[in-house]
Amino acid sequence: MIQRTLATFMLALGLATLAGCASPTVITLNDGREIQAVDTPHYDEESGFYEFEQLDGKQTRVNKDQVRTVKDL
Repeated sequence: MIQRTLATFMLALGLATLAGCASPTVITLNDGREIQAVDTPHYDEESGFYEFEQLDGKQTRVNKDQVRTVKDL
């Protein structure tokens, strides 16, 4: 009984840790449009683009010159 309780606790702790890794982000463009991303966008210095995954699963790239702000929700 104690082992089952401990296993359940460890599973819940692991799932909570994984859920905390993703931080949804709102990217505001210079024209006022907002794009929601699953996680913080990756900035590729070589190309000058932010790369991220939108909520619908689509991989997207946006030129840094078009980005006004990047904020975590």
